[in-house]
Amino acid sequence: MMARAGIWFMQSLARLPLSWLRALGWLLGQVLYLLVWPRRRVALRNLQLCYPEASAAQRRTWARQTFVYFCQAWLDRSWLWSAPQAVVAQRVQLQGALHELDGTTPTILFAPHFYGMDAGGLALPLHTARAFTSIFSTHPNPAIDAWFMAGRQRFGEVRMLNRADGVKPIIANLRQGGLLYLLPDMDFGAKESIFVPYFGQQAATVPSLSRFARLGRAKVLGMYTRMTPTGYVAEITPAWDNFPTEDVVADTTRMNRELQAAIATMPGQYYWVHKRFKTRPEGQSSVY
Repeated sequence: MMARAGIWFMQSLARLPLSWLRALGWLLGQVLYLLVWPRRRVALRNLQLCYPEASAAQRRTWARQTFVYFCQAWLDRSWLWSAPQAVVAQRVQLQGALHELDGTTPTILFAPHFYGMDAGGLALPLHTARAFTSIFSTHPNPAIDAWFMAGRQRFGEVRMLNRADGVKPIIANLRQGGLLYLLPDMDFGAKESIFVPYFGQQAATVPSLSRFARLGRAKVLGMYTRMTPTGYVAEITPAWDNFPTEDVVADTTRMNRELQAAIATMPGQYYWVHKRFKTRPEGQSSVY
């Protein structure tokens, strides 16, 4: 009942002006930054590992920003998933190499965990009729999980897959000329990962981008979604040259380099509260 009441409350927020929602998100972010100290500590540690050259004050600024953007993005789900399509289309822009979406070439969009990722996922079916697939973990609360799935599938032909569904439907969709919206930048443990450089650290990284591109005979585009005062702007890059190769380690290393470059353009909007370096190479102690 609490979950359903929360969903109803979120849906009711869709009627508010965006500026009001963003102001409320700013306030909640400030409160969470002060109160949720375990995640604040994780964010600060990640930033220390990734940006050791930055001052402590700068890293605290980025950490505080990430809590604000987290709360604002959460509240934005109210209108992203409930407001009329015209409202979403006005607030969510798709820019960059849009020609890469034309035709039927199997295509993977590398869409890492910036806080605009849900807006970016909705931008695609608003601008292309091509079917696309995305992979998300199931929420333990059935009501919230259903809300997530309905919101992410509200426009176009979108198929949401549980990570447990395996790779066959993903590759099948690609080979039929579909799009794959892929978020492979989290730490899913040693069993699913290889260790490659990331911000100067050896980071356990899922090599799915290289493998899916090779199996699906797909080109890869970067898609990085930025939160703005008026909504979101999703930027699509040209297709990566010479990708994939036969070297999954080199490909995954490149993926992390591309991600680092994208984060550098908006460090406060990345998902620093995740324990990205929790899986350590053998013999190395925890950094958290």
